[in-house]
Amino acid sequence: MTSVVEATAEGDADDDRDPFGGARIEVPEGEMRAVAKPQILVGRAKRKIDEVATRLTYGR
Repeated sequence: MTSVVEATAEGDADDDRDPFGGARIEVPEGEMRAVAKPQILVGRAKRKIDEVATRLTYGR
């Protein structure tokens, strides 16, 4: 595994470096959705907690 510093230090000069060239990391959509599920659930829970706190605070 390389760090960002190692990856950027490997080139000869910044002028000939193409940030869009070379291999790309591609993740299948199904895997991306599976990884994002916990974040989506936490976001929804936060939204509900915010709604309850707003109702308690402002009486709406």
